[in-house]
Amino acid sequence: MDSRAFRDALGCFPTGVAVVTAAPASGRAEKQTGSHFGITVNSFTAVSLAPPLLLWCLDRLSRRHGIFVTAERFTVSVLGTEHKAVSSRLARPGEHALDGIALIETKSGPPALADSLAVFECATEKRIEAGDHTIILGRVLAFSRPSHSAPLIYFRGKYSALDQNG
Repeated sequence: MDSRAFRDALGCFPTGVAVVTAAPASGRAEKQTGSHFGITVNSFTAVSLAPPLLLWCLDRLSRRHGIFVTAERFTVSVLGTEHKAVSSRLARPGEHALDGIALIETKSGPPALADSLAVFECATEKRIEAGDHTIILGRVLAFSRPSHSAPLIYFRGKYSALDQNG
């Protein structure tokens, strides 16, 4: 199967964009800095209302895989159009500390991006190896809807905005 053609076909499904934040698990060297890390994802979906569960997927080759797959808690921030630069920054390989990004504290742990459309504070429920990704299933402990701006959409390899006047 042609991987690029498959990826292009998947890109025909417009998705929202989110940033997942987490801290390294207890005992890891990065924890000593107190840093939180972020990663841009578009593989985010609801799983269940009762109990409240959601999931997101992480490439096992990501340099951040170890941080996110061992995190006991994580926060998902659903992005609005004003977050395009932050999303791009956290989607690229390299440093993914949250320095210089506007954040809000959460009750459950990792911070959320300020002015997010929705924020989900989660405890990691299960990790499932699937192909070249790890599916991270989270139990939602708390959620909020801080902003009502237009959502950031990813479609055919580009960011777009959803026309809310239609």
